[in-house]
Amino acid sequence: MSDLLVRALSADGGVSVRALCGTALVREAALRHGTRPTATNALGRVLMGAVLLASGQADDETAQIQFRGDGPLGAATAIADGRGRVRGFVSHPELDLPPRGGRPDVAGAIGRGVLAVVRFRPGWREPYSGLVPIETGEIASDLAHYLAGSEQKPSAVALGVVLDAAGQVTAAGGFLVQALPGADDETVARVETTVRGLARVSELLHEGLGADDLAERILAGVGMGARHASEPRFTCPCTRERVLHAMVLLGREELREIQRQRETLETHCRFCGERYLLSAEELVSL
Repeated sequence: MSDLLVRALSADGGVSVRALCGTALVREAALRHGTRPTATNALGRVLMGAVLLASGQADDETAQIQFRGDGPLGAATAIADGRGRVRGFVSHPELDLPPRGGRPDVAGAIGRGVLAVVRFRPGWREPYSGLVPIETGEIASDLAHYLAGSEQKPSAVALGVVLDAAGQVTAAGGFLVQALPGADDETVARVETTVRGLARVSELLHEGLGADDLAERILAGVGMGARHASEPRFTCPCTRERVLHAMVLLGREELREIQRQRETLETHCRFCGERYLLSAEELVSL
């Protein structure tokens, strides 16, 4: 089944819900980067967090999130746009830590440091940037902390990735809930109570719940109003031509030396793992 992102409002329009099923995009990212279980969990959550932050914005507006912690995972980075296209990577995809309390130790993998969020839209003079300390290393709660502190949007965020015994992604998803300006206090209180009573999102996904199911559960008791659905996906804009043009940064003399040695240069895109072999003839054409 295709991934699905559902954006819905409560019946009175006071509460916004973004619910995401991102199994396919997380699975593709894990395969492209060859991640081990702990790294897969971290990468999947960062990717889906970026999708949730970018959703509802203009199609060409992007949201980039980066966890720069002192843990063994290194940096975890993702960029998504308003259409749900997302890409990302972690510094150490080979990382796999023992579970903590029966759950993936993503917090231990990330450690302490800073969370940087950059929003950008073509036409803006400069991007909007926010920087907050990593409070827990649990990606969802740190994103909620960022939204409340830097964007003044108190939010509930949940993210989860389910793996099978072989470490393959079987389910991934999450949600972002926010009260909108002027929201009815009773509606907000009922939704808050509902969200606090939900099982962990990984458990809900394991039960087979999809994006629509998550949105309906969150808005149970207050009704669902306007709803919009889209299909997020793992997408990288890298091309052979872009990679070739980037090789200009090597400088003229180094390019000439590669030509003299008749070398083939191998490089790869950090965001999607795609590998490119560039011949001496291609490089000298620069």
